[in-house]
Amino acid sequence: MKFVDEATITVQAGNGGNGALSFRREKFVPKGGPDGGDGGRGGDVILVANSGLNTLADFRYTRKFKAGTGQPGAGRNCSGAAGKDCIVRVPVGTLVYSEETGELLVDLQRDEQIFKIAAGGRGGVGNARFKSSVNQTPRRTIPGGEGDRRVIRMEMQVLADVGLLGLPNAGKSTFLAQVSSATPKIADYPFTTLHPQLGVVDVGSSSSFVIADIPGLIEGAAEGAGLGIQFLKHLQRTRLLLHIVDISELASAPPQEAIASVVSELTSFDASLATRPRWLVFSKADTLSHSDAEALCQKTISALGWQDRWFLISGVSGQGCKGLCQKIWLALESDDDAIH
Repeated sequence: MKFVDEATITVQAGNGGNGALSFRREKFVPKGGPDGGDGGRGGDVILVANSGLNTLADFRYTRKFKAGTGQPGAGRNCSGAAGKDCIVRVPVGTLVYSEETGELLVDLQRDEQIFKIAAGGRGGVGNARFKSSVNQTPRRTIPGGEGDRRVIRMEMQVLADVGLLGLPNAGKSTFLAQVSSATPKIADYPFTTLHPQLGVVDVGSSSSFVIADIPGLIEGAAEGAGLGIQFLKHLQRTRLLLHIVDISELASAPPQEAIASVVSELTSFDASLATRPRWLVFSKADTLSHSDAEALCQKTISALGWQDRWFLISGVSGQGCKGLCQKIWLALESDDDAIH
């Protein structure tokens, strides 16, 4: 099954209603003048960013969106009603491209941000508008205009300060649930995270930052294996990466392999991601004694020649999580050099 974080859809704005050709027909008024009303404008197709959405997967099922057509004008100078606008709600962080030209049309970065992606056709003109001193019975009308039709490609990139990455089942979602009010699916099997999850971490009065959890990466992710490739792009907007490593697995496997495989996928996908500030976070400290966990961390750091920051935490018990979040906040609030 393919989990989508981009989608191509067709949007069709409504056509304008036609202007009416009509003349007054009343008793004792044998030659009533023109009274054809104007047509209503066509409805627009409007994109609205919604912070409550975190995936474009629903667009797999609905790919065409059409606004209402304007109603035609009528006699007695009655104008037609405007067509109903079509509102398309998309996640915050959605990039919208023209499928035909590849041009970036809009980057929806704020909740409730709106963008008119297709404009409705203008309303037609009724014959009452063409009455003049030299033409008392005009039969001319103007039909309604056609609404815009566009094929657009939407690509979602979550907006977050910190991105979590690691192998499947490394403990990313457990950590996110521990430090924020997010409620990601957590289970003891790989790929429980199928869509990006966002959590707001509150570290004090008016002090918070946003963490993004993406599906776990496996070898070959940058070439399309597993689920991770479809969400690696979400890390491109983050300032800091937390590389989550399951410490309970380091005792039975060379630590360099588990960590290097993730770095390799980052480099293959986008070389700039590999140079993004990245902190090593050893998770599931509760599965080992404190002394064994510390020893494994030191062994891994030594084997990797790691020079950047590293932390030992437990998403289950909360060990080390508060301190880690405090350091993240301080680093994000100071200059970029403090992140390294």
